[in-house]
Amino acid sequence: MEIRNRDRDALPFTTIDGSTIREIMRAEAQSLAEASLPAGGATTRHWHGAAEELYYILEGSARMEVDGDVREIRPGDCVLIPPGARHTIEALEDLRFLCCCAPPYRDDDTFFDEAPNG
Repeated sequence: MEIRNRDRDALPFTTIDGSTIREIMRAEAQSLAEASLPAGGATTRHWHGAAEELYYILEGSARMEVDGDVREIRPGDCVLIPPGARHTIEALEDLRFLCCCAPPYRDDDTFFDEAPNG
């Protein structure tokens, strides 16, 4: 049995899309991370070639866009992001959410239509 602790084992880092994450667990077929964005922060619109993602909102609210469909999301909401779907999340207030990726998250599976910050 493998057990990892968020505070002890999952140091925060910033991904290439602009969110701060703590990868809580990485397995062969999936990964689970906690992500956060400050109020007013947003990820750069991007997509993944292989990974299917689930975002589960823990705290705060956000505006989520998946392939042009824009909705407001709150704690308890879970969003499915299929492989290839362009997406971004904008925090309306301080935001904390879980992100499950299958296969596990990799920077080299993250693509942008335009270069980040430009």
